[in-house]
Amino acid sequence: MADLQFNIGVLGATGYIGTPYREAIRQSTGANIVALCARRMDLLQAAQKQDQASLITNDWREVVEHPDVNLILVATPDALHYEAVMAAAAAGKHMICDKPIGMNAKEASDMWAAYRDADEKLVHFVPYWTRYVDIFVRAKQVVESGVLGDIRGIIYRWFNPRPPDMPLTWRDDASLSAGGSIADVGSHSYDAIRWLLGIEAKRVLAHAGVISAPKADLGSINLAEALEYGTKPSGSSSQRKGTAFDYANIAWEFETGAVGSIIVSHASFLRKGLAPEVELHGTDASLGIDRFNGLLTLWREQGQVSEVVERIPASGLGNRFEKFVFPSLRKMLADGDTAHPNLEDGWRVQIFTDAALRSAKSGHWENVGE
Repeated sequence: MADLQFNIGVLGATGYIGTPYREAIRQSTGANIVALCARRMDLLQAAQKQDQASLITNDWREVVEHPDVNLILVATPDALHYEAVMAAAAAGKHMICDKPIGMNAKEASDMWAAYRDADEKLVHFVPYWTRYVDIFVRAKQVVESGVLGDIRGIIYRWFNPRPPDMPLTWRDDASLSAGGSIADVGSHSYDAIRWLLGIEAKRVLAHAGVISAPKADLGSINLAEALEYGTKPSGSSSQRKGTAFDYANIAWEFETGAVGSIIVSHASFLRKGLAPEVELHGTDASLGIDRFNGLLTLWREQGQVSEVVERIPASGLGNRFEKFVFPSLRKMLADGDTAHPNLEDGWRVQIFTDAALRSAKSGHWENVGE
């Protein structure tokens, strides 16, 4: 199993996620891109030349049913994941599915069950990349050392500001996005806390909305095109607000009794780097994780000078498929190891994001898992 050749079919091959993923796959050993699916034939034809793929199509079923494909990569809008993932499981194909894995926890549960209960052993990976970031890996070591004591407070800020003139994409459309910023970057944030601390949220209280100004509506453009357009002055007169949340402030309470909050945003005016991304407050000390400035900081007592545990500049993850994805999948095939993020994690994260979305709509505390 260690030398298994992955023959890959990519759904959403030419989008903001699919394009860099394909580049990483091309540079990986033991992997080959066989088939590509996307909406736009002009981009597909260019991608085919890059990948030397044998099939390009607008129909994802042709990719899933391709006899040479043994691994499916799903990088489409959230609303298009479920049917393709379920079909891939039925066809006996291994899976890499971008997050959030479904439109809701029910879809995510079905997808996890389809792979867990498959007649043959099928492996799966969900790209929660924060687990592999150097400063978070070091932070986990600090937590596990016990120096913080019992974790009682958890603060998370995930700001991903987009250019103010960036036009609408599918991510602004509530019919295609599982939950806007809550499901997009909130899924990364919640998985990071689960991984760092080994705990689950118990209940949440959320305030969310669309706080960005109306944006240009240019039709079906992908995120890369929208980001490029957003750096230029806009003269478009056709503008409207998105329908998917681009901001949320969520109070959370964990099964251990720990409390705190998480703020997620794609609004242009909520800028990153002014404060640590994560604060973990324990009975003995507090830890600040500042990915943007590369600082891991420890506070032991109120009023004392903080201690910089380590300076870890953000250096990128390199080829994430060569370093993390393919070794994890091969190890899972060989010995059943599931230490990497997978569809079960995707389901558990979506239980949390579903609760946050319910709370944003109800205005009340919502239990996670109900």
